[in-house]
This record gives sequence, C-alpha cells and structure tokens, in this order.
Amino acid sequence: MVGRPRDEQARSLILRRAADIASRNGLEGLSIGGLSGELGLSKSGLFGYFGSKEELQLATVRAAAQIFITEVVQPALSVPPGLGRVWLLCDSWLIYSQRRVFPGGCFFFTVAAEFEGRPGRVRDAVAAASLDWRRLVARTIEDARQLGQLIEGTDADQLAFELIAFMEAANSVSLLHDEAGAYQRARAAIQARMRPLATGHTALSWISS
Repeated sequence: MVGRPRDEQARSLILRRAADIASRNGLEGLSIGGLSGELGLSKSGLFGYFGSKEELQLATVRAAAQIFITEVVQPALSVPPGLGRVWLLCDSWLIYSQRRVFPGGCFFFTVAAEFEGRPGRVRDAVAAASLDWRRLVARTIEDARQLGQLIEGTDADQLAFELIAFMEAANSVSLLHDEAGAYQRARAAIQARMRPLATGHTALSWISS
C-alpha cells in the first residue's frame, strides 16, 4: 500500500498538471480519462484521488490558488504595508503572468471567463478566489491611504478595480497577440494612475519609472 506522503506528492503533481491544462483549455477541458493518459496513470487510480470531475476541478482551483499566493502575494508581503506593497502586488502579478507560471497565462483569468455565467460549486470557488484577490488589493491600497502615502479621498475599491483591469488587459493582449510589450504598457498605466495619488517623495519612489 502506498504511504500517505507519497500519496500527497502524487496528488500535488496531478493537480499541478491539471492547473496547467486548465489555464489553456479551461476547467471543462479537464477529464479524469484525459489526465490519466497524460500522466500515465490508470483511470481508477486517478478516480481514487478525486472521485468525480467536479472534485478534480475544485481541487485544481485550490491548488492554483496556492501557487498564486506563492508567486504573487508572498513577494508583496515581504515589504511593509504602504504604497510599496501595492506596487509589488501589481508587479508580482504581471511577472507571474509574463513568466507563464501557468502556460495559458493567469489561471484565474481563464477560468473566470469560463464559469462567470454558470452557477455551481466550481463557479463559487472561482468567484471566491477572484474576490479574495480584489479585496486584498483594495485592503493594501487602503493601508497605504491610512499611512498617509495616498491622498485622502482615494477610493480603494475603485482604484483596485482599475489596477486589476490594467493587469488583466496585459495578460489578455499578450496571449492573443503574442505581445510581450503589453506588460510594460500595464506598468506604465499603473504608474500613471497611482502617481497623482501618491504623497511625498518616499511614496513616489515606489512608482517611479
């Protein structure tokens, strides 16, 4: 009988491959049969890990979220709250997309478009991950405002919406047109949007070209 540590390692490898596939083909592109063929596993063996296609999809969303946290969120948390953290959140997201941590660009950009109009547990999981990200960006902006690094009256929710839109546009343009310059355009747009809101030299230094 396979020991639990080996089971967990195998499960992680399966989910990493599933997330890569879903970033290109969507979560509906996953199947236990197709994934088992790619990984050289039996269908029954793979079924034993997840039990159903929906459970495989849900586990894939959770695995992708953990990768996203490692690649995007944790680097930003390495600096103190403030405008520097806002900038690093944005820049880390752009690096994550440009490096193709997932081969299809941002995993959540792909699957959100796929499930946005489809009720169910998978949509709820994707929506929750998206909402967590938007709230994190908004909260980080609000922290910067409260620290006096953004002008009073800065609407954190609105600014988060706009910055995320710039990031997602870069992801989309780079994928559709194979245009690497889209990421630098997004950085320039983010800087242009944030610069008039920043207060003082220290805050501005984080978003200088």
